[in-house]
Amino acid sequence: MQITIRAYEEKDLSEMIRIWNEVVEDGVAFPQEELLTAETGKDFFAQQTYSAVAQDTETGTIYGLYILHPNNVGRCGHICNASYAVSRDSRGLHIGEKLVKDCLSQAKVHGYGVLQFNAVVASNVHARHLYERLGFTQLGVIPKGFRMKDGHYEDICPYYHEV
Repeated sequence: MQITIRAYEEKDLSEMIRIWNEVVEDGVAFPQEELLTAETGKDFFAQQTYSAVAQDTETGTIYGLYILHPNNVGRCGHICNASYAVSRDSRGLHIGEKLVKDCLSQAKVHGYGVLQFNAVVASNVHARHLYERLGFTQLGVIPKGFRMKDGHYEDICPYYHEV
């Protein structure tokens, strides 16, 4: 498997939407509750500062994606935010690590100074360990900041990394 992270192309949209919707349906990581459609997905990914896919260059298979966008405006406009989605079938293959590393590079290319995650669910230990291993700093804990799919609330942990 030879994974390349690259800017998305229109031909990638159906797989990107499928993978994004898997994470939304899981209900344990993304705040979104509505699934993307072909139309809303096209608009959603186009509106980001940068959207990328993780693709196996040998098979053409897309294993994951990320979006990068401003976290705020004006005097806080140098802070960006990102979301990562890896297909259920390919979790554990270190796709997320490749996505986050590329995202940090793209954040710098696009003029951001800080990458901040607002709502990492405390029980998402794989993501939290990855972020910490890559040098992100946890800013604290927001008690009961995320409503899980089953209706109970879990803490969220904001993280940041200078780029």
